[in-house]
Amino acid sequence: MYDAIQIVHSYWAYLVLLVVTLATINALIGFFTKREYAPKDFRVSLFALIVSHIQLLIGILILFLSPLVVWFSGTHKMGEIMKDPTLRLYNVEHPLIMILMIVFITMGYSKHKKKLTSTPKFKMLAIFYTIAWILMLSRIPWANWF
Repeated sequence: MYDAIQIVHSYWAYLVLLVVTLATINALIGFFTKREYAPKDFRVSLFALIVSHIQLLIGILILFLSPLVVWFSGTHKMGEIMKDPTLRLYNVEHPLIMILMIVFITMGYSKHKKKLTSTPKFKMLAIFYTIAWILMLSRIPWANWF
């Protein structure tokens, strides 16, 4: 079961990376060109929100099933986990940073809906989605992707 969920998590991550990148670029272009906010912009930002939340749910399953996540098992102390770069990445850094990424996407999406005009809408999306995008890129386990 773990192998199947790991495959889904890995391949869905490509979709998340693509969609969040597109939503971030769309928000930045919309903000800097001062164009009108359109239904397409709403759909792009909403799709980024949806795919990232689905990835979060899959990731939570991985946390409890992965042999690399050992802090639930009690076999390793936190000091041991923090000294080993691989264990630290999978037990602390990747889950924490990806949860923060989801928080920033959710905050940006929620805040942009409350704005009444195009420029503030794009500004909220651009700020929060860019922060989320940078966080995401910083903690993707690139060595396992290629």
